[in-house]
Amino acid sequence: MANENEVLKTIKARRSVRKFTDKIPEKAVIDQICEAGTFAATGMGKQSPVILAVTNRQLRDKLSKVNQQIGGWQDGFDPFYGAPVVLVVLAKKDVATRVYDGSLVMGNLMLAAESLGVNSIWIHRAKETFEMEEWKNWLKTLGFEGEYEGIGNCAIGYAAEPAPAPAPRKANYVVKVE
Repeated sequence: MANENEVLKTIKARRSVRKFTDKIPEKAVIDQICEAGTFAATGMGKQSPVILAVTNRQLRDKLSKVNQQIGGWQDGFDPFYGAPVVLVVLAKKDVATRVYDGSLVMGNLMLAAESLGVNSIWIHRAKETFEMEEWKNWLKTLGFEGEYEGIGNCAIGYAAEPAPAPAPRKANYVVKVE
């Protein structure tokens, strides 16, 4: 397509990565990715989501272990595929649009990462993780008040192998009503 802008190129280039290197993106890059998440649209402008930028390896591994157990995988499987950083998106439970708001944050995080040369993948089971008392209590130690729902885990880092080619778009993805 002629004159395709950078945003559209980024959207078309982003792929989920399932094998990361140990290299951690620079703090400034992580900060930019997180900032992009804060500019996601939210219902009535309530900004209900929050982003937990987990760069501490022990905490990242603990989140991975819980995710692995919830998913029913064998010990040793890393549901974050070796990504060194996990951006956990949570949203206040008393906001009706929390899942939509948090999903838009996740999208912004993944697109911003791609635009900065960082790879990503959306990993589920944040909801189940943050329904556990241990993790609710941990949020309280961080100063969170009220109830939060886990929306998603955005695992980020650098791909250990080339990203897969895009799947062909399905027929009738767009139905035009003119």
